[in-house]
Amino acid sequence: MLTASLLTHAGGIVFRNSGQARQYLVITSSRGTEWVLPKGHIEKGETPEAAAVREVREEAGVVAEILHALGTAEYRKGSEQVRAQFYLMRAVGTAETTEQRSIQWIPYREALELLSFPDVRRLLKRAEEWHFAASDSYRQ
Repeated sequence: MLTASLLTHAGGIVFRNSGQARQYLVITSSRGTEWVLPKGHIEKGETPEAAAVREVREEAGVVAEILHALGTAEYRKGSEQVRAQFYLMRAVGTAETTEQRSIQWIPYREALELLSFPDVRRLLKRAEEWHFAASDSYRQ
């Protein structure tokens, strides 16, 4: 994991349980052209964890709690080098949002196919692996 001072963004891989099925949150990008995970800039004086919780709430209208750090995604956005820390998060409620994004709650396989970028697909795979590891430890 990168030190907090090297991170520029933070976000969440948010899930909810719907009956027996686990669903993941995906949203449209700010331009509305790709499906992505909610994330955004870490504000001055803000921790990556606080930024991730805030961005999920602002971009998707979802209140979520962090369960586990999953890793980082790095890419260029125009002239900016983005280094985003992602967290596995559980949805615990809803909030109002002023952002005009489409959101979907979909199963893992659909989310994997829908997400536009390889780095976030890799992190979604980690999230699903974490769920399997956690469920195995409960059975023992």
